[in-house]
Amino acid sequence: MIEVLGLTLVTALLAIGAFLMLTAAIGMIRFPDVYSRMHASGKCDTLGLSLMLGGLILYQIIDQGFDLVSVKMLFIIFFVIFTGPIAIHSLFRAAIKSGHEMWTRDGWIQWKKESNK
Repeated sequence: MIEVLGLTLVTALLAIGAFLMLTAAIGMIRFPDVYSRMHASGKCDTLGLSLMLGGLILYQIIDQGFDLVSVKMLFIIFFVIFTGPIAIHSLFRAAIKSGHEMWTRDGWIQWKKESNK
């Protein structure tokens, strides 16, 4: 009975993670500017990958017990959670400094150039 509940939870985690990854891919295609695209991919990819790896860890624990593979996947989750937002922030800042325009309902907004601080 516990195994069935565990496998149901694994399936739910993998399905939600896959849905979030699909949402990020659709957002990359549909959104008009680089900032919206980075926002969609940054949020959905981080959470989607974390949920999918969480499901794989749970499946590994159910199937073979807690071992080194589970620990490695746990480290990958922590790495993605801590480095994903930093990488997206760096890309946002680089896009602003290079002068990419931002889209609004009223049209495109040109960023003012920052001084190099």
